[in-house]
Amino acid sequence: MGLRSTSRSVPRSASPPGPVEASKGYNRAMNDSMAHPGQGFAALELPGWKTALSTVAAVLIALLFLASGLWKITDVQSAAMRMAQAKVPEALSQAAALLFGIAETVGGVLILVPRFRRWGAILTGLLLVAFLIYIGVNYNALRGEDCSCFPWLKRAVGPGFFIGDGVMLLLAVCAGTWSKRPGSLRSAVLVLGAVVVFALVSYGVDEVRQTGTKAPAATMVDGQPYSLQHGKIFLFFFDPQCMHCFDAAKRMSQFEWGDTRIVAVPVEMPQYAAQFLRETGLKAVISSDFQKLAPVFSYTAYPFGVALENGRERAPLTKFEGAEPAPTLKQLGFVH
Repeated sequence: MGLRSTSRSVPRSASPPGPVEASKGYNRAMNDSMAHPGQGFAALELPGWKTALSTVAAVLIALLFLASGLWKITDVQSAAMRMAQAKVPEALSQAAALLFGIAETVGGVLILVPRFRRWGAILTGLLLVAFLIYIGVNYNALRGEDCSCFPWLKRAVGPGFFIGDGVMLLLAVCAGTWSKRPGSLRSAVLVLGAVVVFALVSYGVDEVRQTGTKAPAATMVDGQPYSLQHGKIFLFFFDPQCMHCFDAAKRMSQFEWGDTRIVAVPVEMPQYAAQFLRETGLKAVISSDFQKLAPVFSYTAYPFGVALENGRERAPLTKFEGAEPAPTLKQLGFVH
């Protein structure tokens, strides 16, 4: 019986890992021992109350700035008048109204969109700081004066004014601090471009719609130029010794003029113009430019009125008897 050789397979010893395998193993070990990037960011997410407060603050600031900015863009002349009253140079008031309207509108849109919120907070914050500095520098001249960005909200310059704007600045800081990292600069630039186009189109349409005789840029009141280019102005040509003028002025003193300003233009005896206004109760400033204004508006005889809006004649008023000029002024929107 022959011998059969039996051989058993001897397992080969595992070869030591090469450099590549060792590197992979090391990376796996490190990945297991370290938090993944997504988990790390999740750990760094803001608490819910901070996110909620940031959103609420952003919405409030957006509403305020959009209301202010869109008003300036769509009614540049009225906004320019407000700025001139706030000591902005007359020659710059219109451009300033348009530029601030664009900046405020862009800031309101950016802070409302989460991915642009931080940029919007920075822009609105800078505008508020600049505004606070400007009012602070001109505080003595503006104290007690109406200085509001909103046509329907009256705010007088005083300590409360700084408190209100300080609260808005705090809201802007909260909205920006607790917001996500901003992104998509291209989209933000597109927002800016869209607002600029809208502002320029709106301004162009408003200019085209302006018809009627163009008023002089200003008239002299108390030795100083008084602008006739912004807002609603009623020119009242009169003679202080005319009883018909006296009766008309006394009746007009009872009208609700709202934002309409009255410029009284004495045709004769200008030295008695102030006394005439006191006795009739008509609140107006006195122009000394009858010779300059009369030919522009085809003056005929006193009493005579001219309704101006944004530097253009809306209508002449020659009837001051019976119910007039109240119905005509109401139809024009110059009295309530």
